[in-house]
Amino acid sequence: MNIKIPYGKEYFSLKLNDDIRVNVVGCRLDTYKAEYSQEELVKRALDDPIGSKKLSDLSRGKKKVVIIASDHTRPVPSRIIMPLMLEEIRKGNPEAEITILIATGCHRATTRDELISKFGEYIVENERIVVHDCADDRQLAEIGTLPSGGILKINRLAAEADLLVSEGFIEPHFFAGFSGGRKSVLPGIASRETVYWNHNSEFIHDEKSRAGILDGNPIHRDMIFAARAAHLDFICNVVINSNHEIIGAFSGDVGAAHTAGCDFLRSLCESSQTPADIVITTNNGYPLDQNLYQAVKGMSTAEAVCKDGGTIIICAACEDGIGGEAFARHFMNEKSPGQILEEFEKVEKKDTPADQWQSQIFARILVSHKIIAVTKLDDEIIRKMKMIPTHSIEEALDIAGFDRNNPGEKTLTVIPQGISAIITKRT
Repeated sequence: MNIKIPYGKEYFSLKLNDDIRVNVVGCRLDTYKAEYSQEELVKRALDDPIGSKKLSDLSRGKKKVVIIASDHTRPVPSRIIMPLMLEEIRKGNPEAEITILIATGCHRATTRDELISKFGEYIVENERIVVHDCADDRQLAEIGTLPSGGILKINRLAAEADLLVSEGFIEPHFFAGFSGGRKSVLPGIASRETVYWNHNSEFIHDEKSRAGILDGNPIHRDMIFAARAAHLDFICNVVINSNHEIIGAFSGDVGAAHTAGCDFLRSLCESSQTPADIVITTNNGYPLDQNLYQAVKGMSTAEAVCKDGGTIIICAACEDGIGGEAFARHFMNEKSPGQILEEFEKVEKKDTPADQWQSQIFARILVSHKIIAVTKLDDEIIRKMKMIPTHSIEEALDIAGFDRNNPGEKTLTVIPQGISAIITKRT
């Protein structure tokens, strides 16, 4: 048995005897064969929107049109999606004043080179592109109050648009249920204050705030409200494989089209699993495993199928380091994960600090599991982050007490695509 495990731009090969019992959680994103080309999938979605008029019809008579686009941190194939959306808008209204608004959320600004890489030089040279800044009050407008009580502030360009639309992609999200759809508005173009309120400790603690769950998810509830309040009238979202190729496209109403895309993704990635003693997971390799901060996502997938007191082995190259100064600061002290978690859960919504949500999820996992990290980070850094450092899967399995020749009663689950899998725990 030879299991390929993504790690940076390469793969580990985990070799086990065929008679060893191991559960490999599959995800059919890479084996699914779409009926049409990437461009044709998007065209067909735009021609047959779900729960909405066509984009060309919506654009008629609208002067200020804003297209929310994802930033440099998301592998959205915008080179394919954006030209087709622009064409469709101008088909209905050649005179429309179109602005592409980059949804950075609370990330750093996207650079010109990154915009060119994302859209191609022609669009960067010929279209108006504005990069959202969540901390710039001059860019922001208050448009209401979230169901949870927080102030809803979004980018002023979006608030004042005659037509607001978005592009994006759908993948499992470790606390919002799924990415895409309404996330273009919150957190995409919201103020820092609004984002932090939505990512509060009470909501992160909620058992419905997990990958694959929308119904009853309080984070999603605020997000979909924000999208409706902002009058996000049309989305074009895609599902992609590990090569970032489009295998499904869904356009139309922000609720209905997003739900259809999520259902398609479920059909390829969702499974029910029996909890295991040891779980090997990943962050899907490069570019998603560049730092430890992001690797929490892969760990959270493993959390769903690892026994309490079990061991999670996270394989993530982390060539850019820890990622997130506040995230590192939360753990590089003498406090135990339990103490850290207890402190987070006392923080009021209005006082949510930077990166608390990521740190809270990480602490939650650490409280119930031993985490062994296979990374390129310095061993001392890994220890300070409350984990056990290793540099190979074989070494990690040895530390976990898994004899590859005779594992005995210990059970092993491997999740090669740790971000893409949607797991429900079988009882």
